[in-house]
Amino acid sequence: MNPLDALTVTRASLDDWHHVAEWAADEGWNPGSGDTACFHPTDPAGFFLGRIDDKPVSALSIVTYSPRYAFLGYYLVHPGHRRKGLGLATWRAAFPHAGDRTVGLDAVPAQQATYRRSGFVTAHDTIRYSGRPERTGAPTAPGVVPVTPAHLDAIAAYDQECFPADRRAFLTRWLSAPGHTAYAYLRDGEIAGYGVIRPARSGHRVGPLFADTAEGAEALFDALVGAVGADEEVCVDVPEPHGAGHALVLGRGLKASSHTVRMYTGAVREVRAERGFGVTSLELG
Repeated sequence: MNPLDALTVTRASLDDWHHVAEWAADEGWNPGSGDTACFHPTDPAGFFLGRIDDKPVSALSIVTYSPRYAFLGYYLVHPGHRRKGLGLATWRAAFPHAGDRTVGLDAVPAQQATYRRSGFVTAHDTIRYSGRPERTGAPTAPGVVPVTPAHLDAIAAYDQECFPADRRAFLTRWLSAPGHTAYAYLRDGEIAGYGVIRPARSGHRVGPLFADTAEGAEALFDALVGAVGADEEVCVDVPEPHGAGHALVLGRGLKASSHTVRMYTGAVREVRAERGFGVTSLELG
């Protein structure tokens, strides 16, 4: 039987998506250990799983953040079922969920041409830096404080200037998830940056890392990595145009380990890109 004839694509449950996260980890994406529990409730209808004889074989998420913006991720086919057209069939079943929204994604370079054929346009590269960061040995800088529920409103408002949609509900989970450590940078009592570090299959991931200034980003980065063991490897994804972001992580001893390509299907609401020292997640934007 043609495997395409046997493929069924349905919305995936939270439990289903834990299996997909394992596929992503096996591909070397190094997702955070608790990402699924934070990601899936953002848009439960936006996670799709392809099955043959009830066995999961393909996946794709397309999370709608707002009436104008969605983000595509986890475009995967299980290694034993590739080169059979199952990925494209899953894409065609899932993509209408985005409606007429602009869709963003982070592509592996080898798939960039494929996404162009589907209407995506390259915006910039994103560089992943990894390694054991050099520690400053200094105490937490003035103005850096642990995030508490009292900060949520101000952080959500700050984040909305850094990200193309309001994602308060997601941040409520992201800032307080088990294993996540979040710090805010305050200037004159106002939020001037924030960052999160979380455990992953390998080491820890920093994201987002947003700040008004390089000094604020450095203070946040040092506090975040100071919250994990000195032998732990850390990775952070830095947008290619952000020179100060690259200088920060290189100055702390991290090295470029891979890169992806940010692409969009259309116009995206303007954000304060200069604040974006590190992206939240390559899977959810």
